[in-house]
Amino acid sequence: MTRDIDPLGTLDESTRRYRETEAAHEESRKAVVASVLEALRAGERPTDVVAHSPFTDAYVRKLARENGIKAKPRGEAAR
Repeated sequence: MTRDIDPLGTLDESTRRYRETEAAHEESRKAVVASVLEALRAGERPTDVVAHSPFTDAYVRKLARENGIKAKPRGEAAR
């Protein structure tokens, strides 16, 4: 006995799951960005922020620049 497969039905279901997880992913991304900015504003070193986030150093620097957060001079302790 062969099983009939509805390719468009399968695609519809896959698309629905994709959209559900896409929205959750975007929500999580926004939360991480807010946490990254909070850590930078609190004086955490960008290197440490990168190590604790899913973002690259270039992206963390970009976020800092776009939000007016200046890098601390080398050797200056956090906080």
